[in-house]
Amino acid sequence: MTVTLVLMCLAAVLAGAAGGAATGVKLGGQAMGNEIAAFMGAFFGLAAVVPAAVVAVLIHALR
Repeated sequence: MTVTLVLMCLAAVLAGAAGGAATGVKLGGQAMGNEIAAFMGAFFGLAAVVPAAVVAVLIHALR
């Protein structure tokens, strides 16, 4: 069960970073350049995903 929770958190973090990077390139790639837009988007993607993943794991662990 612990391995499953760790893998779920890792998958959520990777998906958040990838989604944030893709969105950053789509929205700000032309204005800032693709590399910096992807870098910033990955950080903002993680800012949204990490708290949600932590709450989900806590709820799952307490069930």
